Amino acid sequence: MATKNRYVKNSRISEKKFRELLKLFSLDLEAQKVAELTHLNRNTVNRYFMEIRKRIAECCEQESPLGGVVEVDESYFGPKRIKGKRGRGAGSKTIVFGIFKRNGKVDTEIVPDARHKTLQGIIR
Repeated sequence: MATKNRYVKNSRISEKKFRELLKLFSLDLEAQKVAELTHLNRNTVNRYFMEIRKRIAECCEQESPLGGVVEVDESYFGPKRIKGKRGRGAGSKTIVFGIFKRNGKVDTEIVPDARHKTLQGIIR
């Protein structure tokens, strides 16, 4: 029989335990550590963490549509210089692509390369 839980339908864990899971999720702890702290199975913790991540993604997508004037740019983050490597993105630099809505928020994403096709896919 399912325990009463207003946060998750047909849940077998209590609201108190779910709130504890959510708190530990926000602290960015590993599933194994959370499982030890909450006395739940690691697979159960992973399943709930995945559902939390999906819900966060859904909420982000609802806010995501950009309209009006936007600016886009890519930046390279990493070591200043690697000997023998030249050019943009040389060495082990990470490429970050950002979209900025004027008087709004910034959406960023780490991209594997700065090719036209990759960046156009993100913009669309």
